[in-house]
Amino acid sequence: MTTLPRDDRAVPAANSVLGKVRLILDAFGPDDEHLSLTEITRRSGVAKASVHRLAQELLQWGLLERRGSDYWLGMRLFEIGQRVPRQRILRDAVRPWMEDLYQATGETVHLAVLDGLEVLYLEKVSGHGQVTRPSRVAGRMPLHCTATGKVLLAFGPRRVLDEVLAMPLERVTPYTVVAPGLLRQELARARELGYALEQEQTREGFISVAIPLVGTSGSTIGALSVTAPTFRADVGKFAGLLAMVGRRIAKSAAALGGD
Repeated sequence: MTTLPRDDRAVPAANSVLGKVRLILDAFGPDDEHLSLTEITRRSGVAKASVHRLAQELLQWGLLERRGSDYWLGMRLFEIGQRVPRQRILRDAVRPWMEDLYQATGETVHLAVLDGLEVLYLEKVSGHGQVTRPSRVAGRMPLHCTATGKVLLAFGPRRVLDEVLAMPLERVTPYTVVAPGLLRQELARARELGYALEQEQTREGFISVAIPLVGTSGSTIGALSVTAPTFRADVGKFAGLLAMVGRRIAKSAAALGGD
């Protein structure tokens, strides 16, 4: 995680109280269960005195919890997060179909949406011993190397693809496609097939197949995928089941809410 400057004035977002609060909460990464006051200060770039003062208020509001000398994200944040309409409506509408896919494949099923220039996972259905990392609910991944991300690029707004291609593409594994021309070819193939395929570009030894989810206006509002180890992945089967589920979800698109 990038460490921000210690001087609050060097960070525009830290010029306000809300900006400092955001930096404090953002100090917690996906793998962090708890952080010390010193570590929060280091990561946020906010002065230690300010971190200490604001942390006390966040504790009162339930946005942070304290156990011993360390701080944890509070349950109040989880409660508020569950109220986000985009996440709740889409997740609740698609979750039954995800469970059906899991029963039919025995493999991990993901629901993801576009957030900025990243994939944001809204839901995940999996069993014991299945793929865990790098995916997780509320986790983020690059668009260019995930099956869900490729679907969102292939069937989403052209401006998003242009922005992604304007930046260096991160090589997550030795098999990640980082050449813009090759990525464009993959996306063209996805549009032709109706689904995107990712082979070991996010995690070695795993394959993912994803389809777009279409909202009431016909635009892509999310992506649904199946991920499995390469040795037992059946791409044709996964693509067929995803296409069938996608058609059924489209028939009840009104349940997905606005685009």
